[in-house]
Amino acid sequence: MAKEKRVYVCSNCGHESPKWEGRCQSCGEWNTFVEEIIRPQAKNRVGFDQEMNKVGKRAVLIQEIEEGEEPRIDLNDSELNRVLGGGLVTGSLVLLGGEPGIGKSTLILQTVLKMEGKKVLYISGEESARQLKLRATRINPNPSDVMILCETSLEHIFTSIKNTNPDLVVIDSIQTITSELLESSAGSISQVRECSAAILHFAKARNLPIILIGHINKEGTIAGPKVLEHIVDTVLQFEGDQQHIYRILRSIKNRFGSTAELGIYEMRQEGLRVVNNPSELLLSNNSEGMSGVAIAGAVEGVRPFLIETQALVSSAVYGNPQRSATGFDIRRMNMLLAVLEKRVGFKLGQKDVFLNIAGGIKVNDPAIDLPVISAILSSNMDAAIPKETCLAGEVGLSGEIRPVNRIEQRIAEAEKLGFKQFVLPYQNMKGLDSKRFSIQLIPVRKVEEAFRALFR
Repeated sequence: MAKEKRVYVCSNCGHESPKWEGRCQSCGEWNTFVEEIIRPQAKNRVGFDQEMNKVGKRAVLIQEIEEGEEPRIDLNDSELNRVLGGGLVTGSLVLLGGEPGIGKSTLILQTVLKMEGKKVLYISGEESARQLKLRATRINPNPSDVMILCETSLEHIFTSIKNTNPDLVVIDSIQTITSELLESSAGSISQVRECSAAILHFAKARNLPIILIGHINKEGTIAGPKVLEHIVDTVLQFEGDQQHIYRILRSIKNRFGSTAELGIYEMRQEGLRVVNNPSELLLSNNSEGMSGVAIAGAVEGVRPFLIETQALVSSAVYGNPQRSATGFDIRRMNMLLAVLEKRVGFKLGQKDVFLNIAGGIKVNDPAIDLPVISAILSSNMDAAIPKETCLAGEVGLSGEIRPVNRIEQRIAEAEKLGFKQFVLPYQNMKGLDSKRFSIQLIPVRKVEEAFRALFR
């Protein structure tokens, strides 16, 4: 019997070491080594990419390479198509990650059920065929032709794909797939790494699009080695709070499109509903006359939408003032509080400050700096911001309002929803055709000017 070998593998970069180390010598990360058992192969390893080696490869000049856009598959989902860059590229490998119970399998299952004229093979390593049937019936009473395969062996999966010859393959999830050529258990670093590489070669050889569903660990990253994200063509993150009805689909990596796009879904009993106009859902109608509320014109990718920023400022009951932010970077909020105190003269050092982005979404657009400090000041003064007023602008350390991108789209979105005033950076007025809009534009240079315009 062949003697087994124990090695320690870094889960971040895949570096192997004969003994455990606290810090990886390759990538510098701490506490990332996991023990793996390696046994010599009793049989000759057969490469999964034999089809790729049938035709000899030769180097060609870059001028000889034909140009053209990659053919894409329409998924009948406007949000998913937008995040992918216009559709699913044939021969691509897409990884969808998210927390347990967030709706990853539901999103993919309801997408493939609506694809007419396409043969889809859904491979499940976690649920039985009966469970998938019950979920599919709940989502779509009249599903299209989708084949279900409950299998965890990689070799059997490749055989089934060759026999059925589908147009799209879904594997749920990659952490449950194992190869007979490896002795380690499912979900281990070596299994995930080798199976993902084999699936990639298989997809490229057959020009077959494959969607992988992955788990998320407690740190919020996709479980398995970091090399998994390097292997795939696209990495999608499905996030949201299970206590809220909204789900956000983001692109972390995309070789065929932008990573700045954003997709919004609403979780319902019958599945996920596409939110085509998130502005109307993210704005509450009962905030009129309330202090601490400001409407921000935000942009994610090329998509503008209005969100509601809520702030609460109160006297600190305990010794140390509390600072809390939901959906916004807490460090940036502390910077904005320092700007308010240093440049404007508002003393907030002994007060608790709580900030919330309504709807449970997370926004990274710097243009919501001005709405954030306006909401904080509104709560501190207990004075409501005028009704039907929208704001956008980045705040600098000296208190100046810096210009933001896509200002015309932000103004058009606010005008479409019936807002009457829009506070924007003064420098954005250059080259802006204000006659196109019926909304009143209020340009400001500094934070003080914005406050005078809001609290007259």
